[in-house]
Amino acid sequence: MLAAACACGVASCFAAPVGGVLFSIEVTTVYFAVRNYWRGFFAAVCGATTFRLLAVWFQKADTVTAVFRTNFYMEFPFDPQELFVFALIGAFCGLGGAFYVWVHRQYVIFMRNSKTLNNFLQKNRFLYPGIVSLWVSSLSFPLGLGQFVAGDLDTHGQVASLFSNFTWTNSNLTVDEYMVLTHWTTPWTGPLVNLLCHIIFNFCTSIVCSTVPVPSGIFIPVFKIGASFGRIVGECMHLWFPYGMRYGGNIAKIIPGGYATVGAAAFSGAVTHTISVSVIVFEMTGQITHIIPIMIAVLLSNAIASLLAPSIYDSIILIKKLPYLPDLLPSSSAMYNIYVEDFMVRDVKYIYHGMTYEQLKSLLKENRRLQSFPLVDNPDSMVLLGSIQRIHLIQLIEKHIGRERRLQVVMDRQRQAKEKARQEALMKAEERKRRPSRFQVVPADDIYQRQLSDNEINQQTCHNPVFGCQPKKSILKKTNSFTMKGISPFISPSATPYSTVTGAESRIKIAFDAIFRKSSQLQDVNNDSQTILKTGSLDKAQIVPMSPTSSKKVTLPKERVCDMSPEDQRIWEEEQMQMSVDFNHCHIDPAPFQLVERTSLLKVHSLFSMVGVNHAYVTAIGKLVGVVGLKELRKAIEEANSGNLLPRPEGCYQHGPSYYGNSINNENDQNKEPDANTALMANSTDV
Repeated sequence: MLAAACACGVASCFAAPVGGVLFSIEVTTVYFAVRNYWRGFFAAVCGATTFRLLAVWFQKADTVTAVFRTNFYMEFPFDPQELFVFALIGAFCGLGGAFYVWVHRQYVIFMRNSKTLNNFLQKNRFLYPGIVSLWVSSLSFPLGLGQFVAGDLDTHGQVASLFSNFTWTNSNLTVDEYMVLTHWTTPWTGPLVNLLCHIIFNFCTSIVCSTVPVPSGIFIPVFKIGASFGRIVGECMHLWFPYGMRYGGNIAKIIPGGYATVGAAAFSGAVTHTISVSVIVFEMTGQITHIIPIMIAVLLSNAIASLLAPSIYDSIILIKKLPYLPDLLPSSSAMYNIYVEDFMVRDVKYIYHGMTYEQLKSLLKENRRLQSFPLVDNPDSMVLLGSIQRIHLIQLIEKHIGRERRLQVVMDRQRQAKEKARQEALMKAEERKRRPSRFQVVPADDIYQRQLSDNEINQQTCHNPVFGCQPKKSILKKTNSFTMKGISPFISPSATPYSTVTGAESRIKIAFDAIFRKSSQLQDVNNDSQTILKTGSLDKAQIVPMSPTSSKKVTLPKERVCDMSPEDQRIWEEEQMQMSVDFNHCHIDPAPFQLVERTSLLKVHSLFSMVGVNHAYVTAIGKLVGVVGLKELRKAIEEANSGNLLPRPEGCYQHGPSYYGNSINNENDQNKEPDANTALMANSTDV
């Protein structure tokens, strides 16, 4: 997607679909997937076509043409002797491009290291863009200093005039040519001085404006710098050879516009380290007459700039400290003899079957930057089973001791308590039924029925409003009747099937039953805490709290939520965290990217670049022995290129799983393998 977006943007801006696709491949990728080739071309062609058609529809152009159309001579566009001059342009543009990248990097570092300036800009974020905008607009004001840098022309007009195919130093100019020249001359200066001022102006302002948090772009400013430099060389060549250069009986006139196209392609290619800029220039100008000079200059500028400085995009990556992989120097033979075990990280943070949730939580807290962890069967064998992402492990812990599971446990406990209480009640009822009596129980069905009928008659009698309804006592109960303190006299024990001939049930049991019935009929203490006062109409009611505190409305949940107390929750979480983790409930990557311990540095670099991974696990016969990431690989490549990382002798390498299996996780091993940094220091000392 990034390559297709870059191709579409470049193709739309310069109407160069082919050059846009090639430029996106060079800038965004190291190894490009061919299956995306047609996708990039399709997006680039659609973008370029739409952009050019919009210019026609809005009457900005007569038809679909090149962006900066040129009219160079087709018969003799350049003399073969001029190829040497074009090569010099490429060499100087390579030096200038490297210098541009260096100045840009130094300015950004200065802005970041200045604490006073940073503190001031952080408090006034809009002040710095405003100051830069005011400074650039003041310098480019046409009636002021802008007259020395063609400030009255926009970018399109400046590039179109730089690519013009007539000589600015010629005295015989047409009206159109004179109108073009008026933008590049003043009463005090000529075109060469103005071109030099234009180079300095764009060089400085483009570097400063690139630090403003507003999209401005770097390609167009460096393109104009190169075009101005090429135009200066072309005008000087015309001054030195006013009649052209003779070769083979033919005289080829000097075309300063051709030199401008060569300079633009060479300087922009040196800054971006791309060759596809030459194709973009061909499509922008609509002519390929200078294809050989442009290719020669671009190749030379790229070669020189690559040796002196990184590209502007790589420099920004270095400034922002983004992960990247530098290129291996082809002259370095150490890339074939340095293996991944020489620079891998041996202290691997892993998870295993049987570890507790507490151990997993501690591992996640101690390694907050790790986004995935390898899964092994146990700490002894260290057989790699897969890898699990950090987010999945966090979700696993949350699912185990989270609020939902805690509430579920509380509900289960309540359900078990209710079930236990019900079972106990049933057992007590059975026990009461089977409880033996001091007296012999005889069937008394007729007495039971007679007592029930007596109770019904008593309920139908007249009710006394003062004393209530008091049943008549039976003759058999008169000898045993008495009033216990605290029991209402209106409550009479009802007959049960276990009533004996001599009297009722145990009086103690009757007393307790009466107490329980009375407590169940008590009203809630909070029922009278509020009174409803009706004011106004009957359909409105106001709730007045009886408490002297201020009134406050509290919305209670519709359903009652039962949760643990803080102490119970802490105890429960401690018990749950001591349980073993079941990794089968989370997503496991069964095939993480793996390398063997004897993989060379060159192969590791190629695999990381092509596959696009950011880390790989190192195994020995299936056992996890280490891990290597972009940071370790980049450091190893830089040290190998500088000669600080040297291969160990063949006798120092040990093979077999027993060597690594004991050296990584056994802390009591006396022959523990030193870490990568210690090994590198020892090797450097030995050498």
